[in-house]
Amino acid sequence: MRTDVDALLCRLAQELRPRTDESVDAMLRYTRSRLPEPWTYEDITALAAEETTGHVVTFLDVLEHGLDAAEVAASPQSVELARRFARSGVPISTLLRGYRLGHVALLRLIQAEVPSLTDDPELINAAALRLMEAAFAYVDRSSAHIVTAYQEERDRRLQRRLILTNEAGRRIGTTLDIGRTCQELVDVGTDGFAGLTTVDLLASVLDDEDASPPSEPSPLRRVAQGSVPDDGTEEFPVPTGRTHIYPVESEPARALATGTPALSRVGVSDASYDASGGHPHGEFHSAMLLPLVARGETLGLVQFFRTGSSAPFDEDDLLLAQEISARAAVSVDNARRYTNERSTALTLQRSLLPRHTVEQSAVVAASRYLPSGSRAGVGGDWYDVIPLSGARVALVVGDVVGRGLRAAATMGRLRMAVRAFADIDLMPDELLTHLDDVVIRLQHEEGEDAGETSATCLYAVYDPVSRVCSLASAGHVLPAVVTPPDGEDDASGFRSVEFPEMPIGPPLGLGGLPFETVQFELTEGSLLVLFTDGLIQSRTRDVDTAREVLRDVLAQESESPDEVCDRLIAALLPQRPVDDIALLVARTMSLDADHVATLDLPSDPAAVAGARRFASDTLNAWGLDELSFTTELIVSELVTNAIRYGKSPIRLRMILQSTLTCEVFDANSTAPHLRRARTYDEGGRGLLLVAQFAKRWGTRHGREGKVIWAEQALLVDDLFDIAAM
Repeated sequence: MRTDVDALLCRLAQELRPRTDESVDAMLRYTRSRLPEPWTYEDITALAAEETTGHVVTFLDVLEHGLDAAEVAASPQSVELARRFARSGVPISTLLRGYRLGHVALLRLIQAEVPSLTDDPELINAAALRLMEAAFAYVDRSSAHIVTAYQEERDRRLQRRLILTNEAGRRIGTTLDIGRTCQELVDVGTDGFAGLTTVDLLASVLDDEDASPPSEPSPLRRVAQGSVPDDGTEEFPVPTGRTHIYPVESEPARALATGTPALSRVGVSDASYDASGGHPHGEFHSAMLLPLVARGETLGLVQFFRTGSSAPFDEDDLLLAQEISARAAVSVDNARRYTNERSTALTLQRSLLPRHTVEQSAVVAASRYLPSGSRAGVGGDWYDVIPLSGARVALVVGDVVGRGLRAAATMGRLRMAVRAFADIDLMPDELLTHLDDVVIRLQHEEGEDAGETSATCLYAVYDPVSRVCSLASAGHVLPAVVTPPDGEDDASGFRSVEFPEMPIGPPLGLGGLPFETVQFELTEGSLLVLFTDGLIQSRTRDVDTAREVLRDVLAQESESPDEVCDRLIAALLPQRPVDDIALLVARTMSLDADHVATLDLPSDPAAVAGARRFASDTLNAWGLDELSFTTELIVSELVTNAIRYGKSPIRLRMILQSTLTCEVFDANSTAPHLRRARTYDEGGRGLLLVAQFAKRWGTRHGREGKVIWAEQALLVDDLFDIAAM
């Protein structure tokens, strides 16, 4: 009987072989009718007919030649089809069900032909049993092969996705730059995942407006895209940087409005949902549209496209794209917040710094402020030029510890405190002591949760009459002092550059430690160069080397402080400095004897008349006779107070610059106070009169006594006359 069955099956295979194409068509129709899902994938459909033909031919070979079905390997087409199922994300259960359905259809076709070759019931039954035995053995063997191929492809795919996820985490968000972050997302998306990736951000997000989900189509700006489709073109319909709008009923507009990712496996083209030309050109068989959402705000839209022979996107791809896009959205939002905070802090910082140089005759000053180029943010560096009484000027540079809005706000508070203390003419060390108390109070007010509040400060006072500079430092780097060449005999053109040897006090905020003032005389035309440590600190150069570069630049002849600032920045700073920089360069001037008049006075009330005559004669020599009455009155009151309440020595000094200043020095540290005299009081009206006639008045204390001073404004004609002197 076995020989008869073998012969029958051989004849059966020979009869069916010429009708292989007919059998394949019948099997495909049967399988598609019961399992339609895989046929939506073009690459699977294209290979299915070839793979089914291979199965029919192989199984007929088994029947015709009596081969062992359990030893027959799956065809290459079957292995490739299994891999395509895996790449397309079709479940393995669907693959195996389709495999079984195809073999059931083949087995039914073969069994239907058996009665046409014999009418022996026993032979028909034996042949049916042999067919089922061979079919099951063949299905088991080939199924094992395709499952292995499917799993290998699936593992490779998962491995690629894991690598892509890791790459996304490593490559996206390396900087706090919005454009760079979006381009990093595009680079990751087009690196073996999608054929083309585009990133659009809402214009409102880029313009720092409300970033809530738009209720109607809102303008978007194409921030990044790549790669250009391989269709012979070189440009995108929407260039990077252009603003565009998606139509209301388009898929991108719906994705933005709902905040829901969308996966499309149908043919996608420009005309399908981009009447504005905002979509990449060419035909794409699948696309994913993912809103960029971070912290509940919709920031924009990222789109991935595939074309050609690549497998369409599946649900797993969508999950992967969501993970990548979510990371990118957080990075974009961080960059946006950093940019906004940096812009706000920088605006605040610049608004708190001097916008214009205050008019004064002690120095010619130039300044620069450069914010940090690193992600640390704007710092609290500041500088100031403060006119003082007696034609003097205060030069200040400081640096608040920390970054951002808090540092900028603290800087503004300290700068105003310095100006307030400078207005009462404190010595540099005394001013820093009071400023130290201010920082300590800020620490107590803000509490430990606010972080460290500390700062450094350098405060210098220059007197153009004596050409003496008084200087104190609270943890701040020392200035450079540049002395011009010694007269015409020095033909080198180079200047002496020194860093004063002086004690540096502790940073502000420690409390309880002293500051010290040093004084030195400067030649007219010297440069005082004050700066924060960002000017000389660098990742690629140590401080000593930077100081030598600074010394070399300052030693060269220059026309103006502005030119010195530019040369220092060009020589010392990288394109993106790691720290904020404040730079203040002041060229000293001096007041000659023609602009200063001094008279020593005895502690005798009779000396008041001589002081008035001295003032009148001095004004006559300066061509300011119209100020004689008020000046004599002011001098009379100030000298009278010094003789009555002060101590010897007593000295009257008159200074002519942009204003007329009268100063009276005495050795008593007690300062008079302005008060309103009552009707029958014999005194108390002198300072009130001085305050009425003077533009400004005040008291400054020194180590040996005090000076009471009063300034009067000059007429415009007088200013021209002074300039001609």
